[in-house]
Amino acid sequence: MKLRTFMLGGALALAAVSGLAQADDHSTDAKPVPYQYGMPLNIAKVLAMNETQTDECKVIKADIKFLDKAGKVEDVSYRKMSEACDFQN
Repeated sequence: MKLRTFMLGGALALAAVSGLAQADDHSTDAKPVPYQYGMPLNIAKVLAMNETQTDECKVIKADIKFLDKAGKVEDVSYRKMSEACDFQN
């Protein structure tokens, strides 16, 4: 009887860990949501900012990954002028 209880508990624990691992993998595959004017962001903490590197002054795509005030990780893409524009006269 103890062996059966132990095996059932082990199987349930393994299923729970597998479910968490799959849930974690799914969140990293999500593409950034395109920013729209007036979209509320509610940023609590910025986790990462990425942009296309270029030597030309032009509009580029950038992404921001942040933690919102509800504790959910959000990924938003937006367009901006490249940093090369900061160094041109």
